[in-house]
Amino acid sequence: MAEPRLILASGSPRRRELLAGLGLSFRVVTSAAEEQVELPDADSDPVGHAVAAALAKAGDVGRNFPECLVIGADTVVFIHGKAFGKPCDPAQARAMLAELTGRDHFVVTGLAVGRLGDGRWTTGHEVTRVWMRQACSEEIDDYVRTGEPMDKAGAYAIQGKGSTLVERIEGCYFGVVGLPLARLARMLREYGVMVLGAGAGGSGADESCAIQPDHKGSAP
Repeated sequence: MAEPRLILASGSPRRRELLAGLGLSFRVVTSAAEEQVELPDADSDPVGHAVAAALAKAGDVGRNFPECLVIGADTVVFIHGKAFGKPCDPAQARAMLAELTGRDHFVVTGLAVGRLGDGRWTTGHEVTRVWMRQACSEEIDDYVRTGEPMDKAGAYAIQGKGSTLVERIEGCYFGVVGLPLARLARMLREYGVMVLGAGAGGSGADESCAIQPDHKGSAP
């Protein structure tokens, strides 16, 4: 099988679905760096952290596919200096949601696109402000029991039942889901990958080419 032209360095089903929606042909390769990303502390730069994590994921996959264009992404939720990744258990999911409910927070998604063989990487990011309505403890408990929060940064899915907890957003909706499409399309264009215009088109994710690392991976 020929090596893919475009690789998504993420095991996230949401990112895969979003990228497939652009009509591009790509391969999914989960990065070993997904398990190694640590949450930033209160004094760190959230944007810099998300971009660095995205670059680490893309670079890790790029080592095995140096001639392919690789996309890396990382999403973190920030509220008043505190960073939320994915909850490790239902109790932590409830604790995260209890802090987010009735308040506003920021969702930062960093992007990295590049080809290791060229030694060139392009990075970008989107910051979206999200306001959550006030939810009672019973609603939070019911939502956690659905299982939806367990593989989501901040313990909610804006594209799923978690949307009922969101009052409004300011910024990029797709950045909250995990892959800001407009910014990504501009970055891909720099490498000759067109979503719209001459040369655009493809068939989406190659179902036969989804590769997992030797270790256990997890979706962001």
